[in-house]
Amino acid sequence: MRRASDISPAEIAALKARVPSAFAAPFGRRALRAFGILAVLLWLALLFWWFDISPSRLRHGLAGLRVILRLMIPPSVGAQWPDILRGLAESVAMAFCGTVIAALLALPLGFLGARNVLSQILAHFSLRRGFDALRGIDQLIWALAFVRAVGLGPLAGTLAIAAAEIAVLAKLFAEAIENADPHQTEAVRAVGGSRLLAIRFGLLPQIFPVLLAQILYAFESNTRSASILGVVGAGGIGLQLAERIKIRYWNEVAFIILLLIVVVGLLDFLSGRLRRRLVAAD
Repeated sequence: MRRASDISPAEIAALKARVPSAFAAPFGRRALRAFGILAVLLWLALLFWWFDISPSRLRHGLAGLRVILRLMIPPSVGAQWPDILRGLAESVAMAFCGTVIAALLALPLGFLGARNVLSQILAHFSLRRGFDALRGIDQLIWALAFVRAVGLGPLAGTLAIAAAEIAVLAKLFAEAIENADPHQTEAVRAVGGSRLLAIRFGLLPQIFPVLLAQILYAFESNTRSASILGVVGAGGIGLQLAERIKIRYWNEVAFIILLLIVVVGLLDFLSGRLRRRLVAAD
């Protein structure tokens, strides 16, 4: 074992140089983590100040929410339950029709938006940015526009769902087409098949389960959205819900909310069964 007197000055200098470097990286990470936490806390404090969020305001809001929840129990069907069922049927029909229209229009747009189908860079970039621009317009904005155009009722809601969903499905379809295996389409073209036949027998069998899953999920999501469109006059159960909130029939509001949860759960179950059956048949 070496004694301290046997260590040369050069070795001592090397040890002194290595000691700070052993703690520099952990200290730098800790400082960066602390700075990030401090920045998040400052941002939250700024948001609380900007939105005028105070403990007293939160306390009063939670007290009011407890009163509303207490008035919702037990849920009540009410005297106008046929109107509730008709509004629910309108919401499901609006979601179905809007999703089908959007899917039919989005399918060719999805092929045009796929890089392996439309190889022209400028056209592909312009089309995809167009999808992004349309996706930025919410369904409620479309609903307000169509209510002004065609009047109150389910037609405005159906058109709003279709208009809002076209760009979303087109982008999802395009991404599914781009992720498909190109070897199957190349095999069809190698045996003399046309480009249309290559898409039909080489590409569609691959992307069909993905497209089906996306369409069914859009239908479920649009069923929930259709329940809100009625608030602005676009038909559906939303109108019944808004009317009962205005007159504070909270027990009937609870019944409508529970009914929506049951319907969405049932649609999720049925769409899953349908998806598995069609994919297995394919």
